[in-house]
Amino acid sequence: MKSITIQGVKRENVGKKSTRALRNADQVPCVVYGGNETLHFSADEKSFRKLVYTPDAHTVNLELADGAKLSVILQDIQFHPVTDKIMHADFYQLHDDKPVTMDIPVRLTGRARGVIAGGVLQFVMRKVKVKALPGNLPDEILIDISPMRIGHKKYVESIRNDEYTIMHPDNSVIVAVRTSRTAVADDEEDEEGSETPAEGGETSTEGGEN
Repeated sequence: MKSITIQGVKRENVGKKSTRALRNADQVPCVVYGGNETLHFSADEKSFRKLVYTPDAHTVNLELADGAKLSVILQDIQFHPVTDKIMHADFYQLHDDKPVTMDIPVRLTGRARGVIAGGVLQFVMRKVKVKALPGNLPDEILIDISPMRIGHKKYVESIRNDEYTIMHPDNSVIVAVRTSRTAVADDEEDEEGSETPAEGGETSTEGGEN
């Protein structure tokens, strides 16, 4: 998985006065859980841009001023309700032999046949919650929607993988192609009258999608 580096400074004082002073200096109070002890640190708010304001998933290489280095993932982040400034961030320390849970983005590839025929694509789950050892966490989950016709759906069941566990029921819909007023007949009739099968000549969906 992709990673970014955040540099921080351990916090000795964690009271309200100290926290307020950090925020006034554009520093974000942070906590790391999952280690031998809870670690409090602060980091420049600008260093969170590539971590927070992106659809991609990242692990974080945390480098502290005292020389300590940790591999962590972002677990929770709080924003000011008016200014949207980052108020606080929680991280979880990664261990090679301990699974963690993380939201992983879903990316669609191809163009659905049903959309070409006038249907409407509904992207229901843009991220899925995945549990895995750190080394098995994927950058993203790819779904080829090219074979999908009007009425077809892709379920969580179709993206199961031995390297990680998806923390959603099998029948959760990830993406669907719905009909619309402008939809025309699907291309099955065209395929029947064609000497050359289109895209492998498939007339049914993968994995029993319907």
